[in-house]
Amino acid sequence: MNRQLPQLAPPQHSFTQLLSSTRRGARLARLLSVTQLRSWGAPQDLTERAECVVAELAANAVLHGFLPGRSFRLTLAFDASAGRLRVDVTDARGDRWPVTRPASGAPETLPAGGRGLSLVAALADRWETLPYPPSGKTVRAELTAPSRE
Repeated sequence: MNRQLPQLAPPQHSFTQLLSSTRRGARLARLLSVTQLRSWGAPQDLTERAECVVAELAANAVLHGFLPGRSFRLTLAFDASAGRLRVDVTDARGDRWPVTRPASGAPETLPAGGRGLSLVAALADRWETLPYPPSGKTVRAELTAPSRE
């Protein structure tokens, strides 16, 4: 029998970790992300942008998604052949969804915080918030490496 074998898709790398909803947990999420992406051979540009995105999403999970005794989850999914990375940060507070604030007004009248998701929007190709049943939410960001043509 001379049947053609099905073509397998290139492997997609994935990583998931539960982290404490503390500042230390948010910092660890950033450090683990960089280490994992480097071990997968992700492009430097993608790794640097992902580091900032993970730092912001993890900090938001700790600050706005905190419930006592509950952790947050970091998930990375990297498709090396497409140069595409998906970052998911899941927390326990499904009742508090992220809101982006417009960057209007004079610099001296702007609040000290609240612009982190604008940074995520600038660094990621797209981002969204999804419900995570029964009571949480997942903030997902997708990033792609620049094409090397």
